[in-house]
Amino acid sequence: MSTLCPPPSPAVAKTEIALSGESPLLAATFAYWDNILGPRVRHIWAPKTEQVLLSDGEITFLANHTLNGEILRNAESGAIDVKFFVLSEKGVIIVSLIFDGNWNGDRSTYGLSIILPQTELSFYLPLHRVCVDRLTHIIRKGRIWMHKERQESVQKIVLEGTERMEDQGQSIIPMLTGEVIPVMELLSSMKSHSVPEEIDIADTVLNDDDIGDSCHEGFLLNAISSHLQTCGCSVVVGSSAEKVNKDSTGSFVLPFRQVMYAPYPTTHIDVDVNTVKQMPPCHEHIYNQRRYMRSELTAFWRATSEEDMAQDTIIYTDESFTPDLNIFQDVLHRDTLVKAFLDQVFHLKPGLSLRSTFLAQFLLVLHRKALTLIKYIEDDTQKGKKPFKSLRNLKIDLDLTAEGDLNIIMALAEKIKPGLHSFIFGRPFYTSVQERDVLMTF
Repeated sequence: MSTLCPPPSPAVAKTEIALSGESPLLAATFAYWDNILGPRVRHIWAPKTEQVLLSDGEITFLANHTLNGEILRNAESGAIDVKFFVLSEKGVIIVSLIFDGNWNGDRSTYGLSIILPQTELSFYLPLHRVCVDRLTHIIRKGRIWMHKERQESVQKIVLEGTERMEDQGQSIIPMLTGEVIPVMELLSSMKSHSVPEEIDIADTVLNDDDIGDSCHEGFLLNAISSHLQTCGCSVVVGSSAEKVNKDSTGSFVLPFRQVMYAPYPTTHIDVDVNTVKQMPPCHEHIYNQRRYMRSELTAFWRATSEEDMAQDTIIYTDESFTPDLNIFQDVLHRDTLVKAFLDQVFHLKPGLSLRSTFLAQFLLVLHRKALTLIKYIEDDTQKGKKPFKSLRNLKIDLDLTAEGDLNIIMALAEKIKPGLHSFIFGRPFYTSVQERDVLMTF
């Protein structure tokens, strides 16, 4: 990275963010296209570290790179283009979202980007969808802010002159800062506290001499089954030396906004009281997520002050969508796949590699069933050209007659082929209770 030779440019405003853990992010930037000077960087956000990996000039040079060639951009109104740059010669990767907007009375092209070292490529790729979704929502809010600021600026120009216009436009930065920081904290948290790729089975309950030694058999069954039904996404809470997912008083505070923004539904596992709750399936989660985001943007549009635009207050402003609805429910669908696995794995002698091998084989079987389900649906619908109508035949042919078994395989298939769940169950939209009734009728 030291070989970069950034061109001379005016100093760019910068905000340093103090993060609790290791940050894989080098910087986030907000840039725009100037019709005279070309690409320009308006603001830089960078983690506060003792060692500076990139200078401000180098960050500016890289950020400008994302808008090169955008002068001829011909996109539909409201379009957001996602660009992924791997600059091996610079040793960085850049994820940039390009969009149009009205700021300071002029329509121009803008770019919101994050910059990471190329060494973090394998870490970032699984999180790409989450980051793009979060940045896209930030841009939607930014466009609303630009429009509102432009209206206010036009009104004040009449009274105070054109010099006020630039000052008003700058006020978008605090709003972007409040949205960029959670993204940086998310990446930092995933880097510092993510689940390791390989887990020693000796450190888990699967190493017990018998099922039920460490926790109740029914609780373990529900936890594993629900975890698989919600695409492998879970929030585990409980009393421990580290107070996992609990605050200083020991009470659990559910990060509602983060859970709603997640690409998949979530399982809530409380190891203190041995309870397992789960969010509705994928298609219903996406439906609720879009309603929440739309509600948040509507409230943001109607807000008349910065206090009204705070993230903590926005979710309570739309009476048509109450965020404290019962998004977590009991595990309704029982399965045979996990139950059979647990019944068999504890028959193997603990302390050896047999259980690890058996677990790997179980996961491989689930993966193959998911691939088979995808192929079955593709053949039946001519790869989506026709609606899918043979759910009963699918359940019989693939031995997925138990609702829990179908949910597990559908969840795995959803991760392999996103949108599959909505294609099957989302037309028309079914609530989870209605979906259960539908399944029971076949």
